Amino acid sequence: MSHTAPADQPSRLTAEHRMVDGVRVVALRGEIDHDAREQLSQALGAQDETAPARIVADLSGVTFLDSSGINVFVAAYQQVSGAGGWVRIAGAQASVLRVLQLVGVDTLISCHPTTEQALTA
Repeated sequence: MSHTAPADQPSRLTAEHRMVDGVRVVALRGEIDHDAREQLSQALGAQDETAPARIVADLSGVTFLDSSGINVFVAAYQQVSGAGGWVRIAGAQASVLRVLQLVGVDTLISCHPTTEQALTA
């Protein structure tokens, strides 16, 4: 399991990623806001040309999501879907899921109650 966090400053967002049958599973904890957007982008790995084209973002530990995070998820979706892949969101808490629904991200990126369900959808 890999950790992604900037070494030069304390972060409100932590990310751990692992591979499950060719799918990059990213477990996120903390707040996803303007300050965390670059870290989120790196954790998802969608810009990495060698990264898998299938990503599950486990948001069960995310307590806040703003438009910066939404933009990163949409950009990741666009990047991997262009390569025939997908992004799925798993375990979003009610408040985070509500934000995803309000802006319509759930119509673009499928949202699932658990990581296991996202992996098998």
